[in-house]
This record gives sequence, C-alpha cells and structure tokens, in this order.
Amino acid sequence: MDVHGTVAEGFEPVRDAFARNFTALGERGAAVAVYRDGRKVVDLWGGTRNVDDTTGAEPWRRGTAQVVRSATKGVAAAVPLLLHRRGELDLDAPVGEYWPEFKAHGKERVLVRHVLNHRAGLPVLDRPLTPADALDPLRGPAAVAAQAPAWEPGTDHGYHALTYGWLLDELVRRVTGGRGAGQWIADEIAAPLDLDLWVGLPAAEEAAGRAGRVGPLPDPPPSGTGPSGTGPRLRPKRSVTEAYGNPDSLTRRAFAAITPSPDQNDPAYRAAALPAAGGIATADGLARFYAALIGEVDGVTRGVRLFDPATMELARAEESAGPDRVLVVGTRFGLGYMLHGSASPFLSPGSFGHPGRGGSLGFADPEAGIALGYVTNGFRKSVTADPRAQALVRAVRASLGAGPS
Repeated sequence: MDVHGTVAEGFEPVRDAFARNFTALGERGAAVAVYRDGRKVVDLWGGTRNVDDTTGAEPWRRGTAQVVRSATKGVAAAVPLLLHRRGELDLDAPVGEYWPEFKAHGKERVLVRHVLNHRAGLPVLDRPLTPADALDPLRGPAAVAAQAPAWEPGTDHGYHALTYGWLLDELVRRVTGGRGAGQWIADEIAAPLDLDLWVGLPAAEEAAGRAGRVGPLPDPPPSGTGPSGTGPRLRPKRSVTEAYGNPDSLTRRAFAAITPSPDQNDPAYRAAALPAAGGIATADGLARFYAALIGEVDGVTRGVRLFDPATMELARAEESAGPDRVLVVGTRFGLGYMLHGSASPFLSPGSFGHPGRGGSLGFADPEAGIALGYVTNGFRKSVTADPRAQALVRAVRASLGAGPS
C-alpha cells in the first residue's frame, strides 16, 4: 500500500504505523495529521476513498474529508466553552434559565455543565426520532425537552451518544439568539483557522464531495451490534456485549435515539448541523482545530488561538469518572471532552479530545504540544479505543521518545 505525504524528522514511526494499519489492520482509506507546537509535523494519507469495490478504486487524496461521527462532539464542545469565556453562558446555571421549555419532568436542576459532562440523565428518548425528524432543528430539541431523566441529573454519568447534539445545539441557539452550533463553528472557528471542518456541510462542499471531496461511509452495523472491543486488547467484557444486545438497556436505547439509523451518505444528513455525530473533516482540519485549543498555529492563521489557559483547564478538568451507565466501561470526561483513560487512551494523562465510533480521533496534549487528527472510512465496531488510531498514538509517543502510557 502506497502512503502519501510527509513527516518531519523524528516522526517516521507515525508513517510506519500508518502503513501497517493498511497491511495488518485492514485499513481501507484514511489520513492522519499531527501538529507539534502549532507546526504540522505529520501529513499522511492513503488507500481509497470509495467503499464499494464495484465502482473501481478511487484514491484517497490529500484533501479528502470524512464524516467523523462522535469526534464531532469535541469540536462542538468548544462552542459553549468559548461562550462561557465571553461571559454569555454560565456553566453553573440551570439549562432551563436559557431554555424554559426544558424544565419539564423534573429537569429544573440540570445545569449547563451537566450537558457537557454527560450527567444530565438524558441519554435516551422514550420515543426515538425518525431520520427525517432528527434532521429537523426543532424536533430533536423538543424531544429532549419533553423527556424525563433516566437518573437524577448530576448524580451519575452516562454517555449521551446522540441526545448530546440536540441539548448542546438548542442551548447555543438560546444564548446566541438563534445561531446554532454548526453556524457558530463555521463563523467563529473554521473560518478564522482556515479549517476543512464542517458541522453542517455547505451545498458547495457537497457538490465537491460528489467529485471526490467527501468520501462515503460503509453501511452501519445492524442495530444492536456492539463494539469489537473497549480496550487495548479489544476483548469486550461480557457486560458490554449483553448491554448492546439488550433492546431495553440504556446502551442500546442511547444509540437508537434515531431509529432506523440514518444514512450518513445522504446529502440531507451531511447538510444538517448535528453536533453529536454529524461533523465532517479532513485529518488536517481536525488536528489543526485541536492545535488551536492549546496554542497558536502556524501559517496564514498565526496568532489565532481558541482557548486561553483557563478555558483549556476547564475542558480537561475531570468532571465525570468511573463506570459509565451507557458505555458500561469506565470513562472519564471533562467539559465536553473525553480524558485519557482505559476507554480513551490518548497520549498522556493531560490529553483531552474525542473519538468517533468507527475509528476517527482528535485530541490535544498541552504538555507535549501535540494535536492529532485521524479520519477513516474503514468502519470498525469499536466505540472508543480503535486499534488503528491507538497504533498512531503509540507511534507519536515513540516519536517523542516517551515510553508506554
């Protein structure tokens, strides 16, 4: 398999690991980018952008973008944190203070921070949305506003796989006077940083996608299919397998909040701003975003930094830890970001970011000055610690001369 792109001196292990992902781990098409201290040191891509062998091989190109599923959450989380820094959003205020309809069914005590740290108690919908309803910017928020919590808000945590997006988006709309998270990201993050990253793909980019810009994804696994693994050895616990197999479990219901599963190659899905799992990015767009969370980035956007030190510490300060009521493994969350742990092994204990189901990953490590973005069309059932992404993380660690973590 030919690997294209460049690596800076010392980062050759990343190129080797990326190539091995194709030969040993079944990678189909992918890209990885790494920034160190705001300068790009890895820019690699390879494989094919198409997922249907009957159409012939279409090469993955340098600018190929991909749906990154839940890696979108890390991008979307920057919006409320930046609104907080500007004094427009109080993290300790009740959500109902900004969104009065949300108070129904005992949700008066749900705080803004509970939305970000997965403690709101709202990972499921008693009445799942259809794909058409899910794309409507009014129906998703209305559904979570009418939903009773699955546990007392603030007392425990569980991954809000899909409802996170409607909660965050409506909160942002209420604070900004109608500008949703996707538009806010486009205006305030992607444009200043010149990112190939969208939460709500513009029509012009969709047209370019048909010419090879945005790669398609394979069909999702059947409903109820669990992860292939949750840790370095990728051997799922029996409790995890049972949770995904039980249609009444919080796990199964959380991932079925949209039923049936939407077609993520549908132009309407890509155009909808879905902050939980609908983002589209290149590896460079994702890596550059995280680089700007922890420092300035090079090139035409020199001097642009998204998070000041205080906001960065808010993002990665532990808010939730321990057994996750939805993922059924131990997870750690800051405000909107997964933290380093067994379910999300990033570079070091100070790292923060977010994986996407199927393989994608974005994270930053402030102490090492590292930001990484990885996108792929080679779907795996893993929810968190995908073996291909983890091989790249280990290679970055080796490039820095650090031992296993």
